Amino acid sequence: MRIGRRRGRQPRLSVVVPVYDVEDYLGQCLDSILSSTYPELEIVVVDDGSTDGSGALADEYAAKQARLRVVHTSNHGLGAARNEGLRHTTGELVTFADSDDVVPAGAYDALARQLREGGCDFVTGSIAWWRPDATDPAEVLVQPPWMRRLHRDRTDVRIEEAPEILGDVFAWNKLFTRAFWDGAGLSWLEGHRYEDQPTTTEAYLKARRFGIAPEIVYHWRIRTDGSSITQQRFSLPDLEDRWLTKQLTARSVADHGSPEVSRIFTDRVLPGDLHRYFVLIPEADDEWYALLESGVRELFGSRSLTHSGLPPVHRLTGWLVEQGRRADAAHVMRHVASLPPGRRVARVEDPRGLRIDVPGLDPATVDFAALALRDHEA
Repeated sequence: MRIGRRRGRQPRLSVVVPVYDVEDYLGQCLDSILSSTYPELEIVVVDDGSTDGSGALADEYAAKQARLRVVHTSNHGLGAARNEGLRHTTGELVTFADSDDVVPAGAYDALARQLREGGCDFVTGSIAWWRPDATDPAEVLVQPPWMRRLHRDRTDVRIEEAPEILGDVFAWNKLFTRAFWDGAGLSWLEGHRYEDQPTTTEAYLKARRFGIAPEIVYHWRIRTDGSSITQQRFSLPDLEDRWLTKQLTARSVADHGSPEVSRIFTDRVLPGDLHRYFVLIPEADDEWYALLESGVRELFGSRSLTHSGLPPVHRLTGWLVEQGRRADAAHVMRHVASLPPGRRVARVEDPRGLRIDVPGLDPATVDFAALALRDHEA
């Protein structure tokens, strides 16, 4: 349905903020949301069993801000906290923010405007990596190139018209109508990391129309203290959760029944973060590597990562993993790590076309599709 004005006012927007042990960051997050220019705002903070002063700090804010209230729960994880927060919201629109990030003041206005103009079920905006301690001012806020490419101004879209947007998996740069959220039966996966992707994928697939906004609507803090979930890829539970969310997402896309959406998803979206795991291969233990290999074979074995949108050297590494060539995959990753910053793997002419060249890896033993460069990569 089209969201309009209610009695001359904007629809109420509910922001759910899950909180766990982020005392050092929470104030900045809440201040940014409270500074929003969107007029009809309620904020539901879910203290997910914090062991530091986060819950008390949230209560202090609630005592001073009528628009903000706090729900205290025992610790159940991010997905459960988001779901709990939703149960306490009253808005016709709903969005999410993680408690160590910040929201630009005009973000919700921009998203709501796009939603209203397109009559969409939800809208997604672009993001910036936020490094507040960067010494180079140009590095403090950086829009990822792939987000800039995906977020061209489109007021109403079907997934068949923009399937690569499935790579924008984040919970917190989107604004949903509550009618769509409830009607589509959406909820966040509980008890696992990377819970964003299965739910946002379902939203794209089930929406009649969604909007894509070009504005940067979220600043994602890049933490270097080792406490961020995304910095823990070396652990077996992390990889188990990564494969689970990929499996759930792949199943949803397959069930949607569009061959073209499935192809683009498998080639350009599903492999998107694998390179972050491939770099760990040289130091991985046997159990972790066995899980990596089995997951790669399950999800990509029938088509191969040679067709993927990964960078060339990671397509090669993926093919080696598919073939069970662990030692060679580790060799390739060690070679990449040894290169000076900004230096890429060598390119050489081959009778079959331009390819990458890794010293110590015999190209005669490798499928040329795993070595070949595409025209735009030459």
